[in-house]
Amino acid sequence: MKGMKEIIIVYLPWLLSANTIYSMLLAGNKKRGAWAFGLAGQLLWLVWILTTKSWGLLPMNAALWVVYSRNYLKWKP
Repeated sequence: MKGMKEIIIVYLPWLLSANTIYSMLLAGNKKRGAWAFGLAGQLLWLVWILTTKSWGLLPMNAALWVVYSRNYLKWKP
């Protein structure tokens, strides 16, 4: 059986891609939930960054936490 780290490295990029694409489709349709979905994706990105030690992606992750949170709060129905 594969270890957890190997599973994350092999399969998480597929989930990250799907999450990002779906988030952008929702945003394009002006759905407030796009930003909540994007926030969930940022948690997955953080798991990826920590697992693969891709420290250069931490600034992107931190910035997107702020941007997605801001947009979620501003897009009130």
